[in-house]
Amino acid sequence: MRLIALSLLAATMAAPPALAQGSLKDFGKAVLEQQTGGGGVSLPSSGTRGQGLSTGDIASGLKEALRIGTEKVSSQLGRADGYNRDPAVHIPLPDSLQKVQAGLKMAGMSGLTDDLELKLNRAAEAAAPEAKRIFWNALEKMSLDDAKAILNGPSDAATQYFKRTMTPDLKTAMRPVVDKTVSEAGAVKSYESLTASAKGLPMVGDGRAMLTDHVLDGGLKGLFTYLGREEAAIRSDPTKRTSDILRKVFAN
Repeated sequence: MRLIALSLLAATMAAPPALAQGSLKDFGKAVLEQQTGGGGVSLPSSGTRGQGLSTGDIASGLKEALRIGTEKVSSQLGRADGYNRDPAVHIPLPDSLQKVQAGLKMAGMSGLTDDLELKLNRAAEAAAPEAKRIFWNALEKMSLDDAKAILNGPSDAATQYFKRTMTPDLKTAMRPVVDKTVSEAGAVKSYESLTASAKGLPMVGDGRAMLTDHVLDGGLKGLFTYLGREEAAIRSDPTKRTSDILRKVFAN
């Protein structure tokens, strides 16, 4: 606690007069939450980015950041073990099957459930490269109602706006891709083998549809997780701004 208090005091003393007078409470709260692992909390924004730029330029810069981020993330998650060995985005079994898996692990007999879990992640990895094209198409259609506010928002504000407004369209476009990769990765056969071997296993009406929904949700969650990090990097690191529009819009 002493370290936290000292960090808060030092940050407060370093704050400019306007900040110390106008938003000291918010500033102190943000620093305290960062020191205690609150995460996702940004210091109060001065809101100065984008001054002198047109709404069209700002929107173009935000979309470019998401486009570049999507290209990198889809490549990262689309390789072998992109999902499977990454704790931040690994796709576990559906909740009902996790209980079965835990029981079988205790008996040293979880091979079938472990195999299914692996193949669900393989299906997400196989679908990730296709996500780039689908995300890019969605970006072309997306309208930014308040581009300047998004630019001056949290470090992943554009990603969260994209997620909030375009997820239904993304799911519709991604579903056929994921349904195909779920089958090709062997997840459906693995599930059928599991249900045939384990009597009393919680069943659903359509196992394939359930697996597709689960991989689709987990896959998109992983893509947005890393897309937000890429956006944050572009905002904070000038070397990540690899085009004129990025340098123009995200200049400090």
